[in-house]
Amino acid sequence: MEMGSTKALPRDYDVVAPDGSEVRILLPLAGGSMAHFLLPAGQVSRAVRHRTVEEIWYVLSGAGEMWQSADGRDGDVVPLSAGMCLTIPVGIVFQFRSGNDQPLAAVAVTMPPWPGDGEAELVGGLWEPAV
Repeated sequence: MEMGSTKALPRDYDVVAPDGSEVRILLPLAGGSMAHFLLPAGQVSRAVRHRTVEEIWYVLSGAGEMWQSADGRDGDVVPLSAGMCLTIPVGIVFQFRSGNDQPLAAVAVTMPPWPGDGEAELVGGLWEPAV
């Protein structure tokens, strides 16, 4: 049996997600992977839909809103603030935005692990993207 892994949060982001947020890759296991997402203050992500993965998000700091929709038209907007946890099921359209005061930071677990390019499909959203 192999011991578990450790990793500190990287100072610099590893990649920019298809939605436009900064991604710091954390650790994977066979069933899922974890990453840290940061959307700068006053920004709006691009709307996306995941093809095969679902996610659980936990907001660390900042404030904002997330829109989710099953059909890409109607949907719900929920407030985001530190301590909020939410899920994004496979195939749900989502878009988020940060408040003007500070960046929105969250960690997310992706199940199964993030498969790479092509997973997130860009779609129409509720707000005009600003990333």
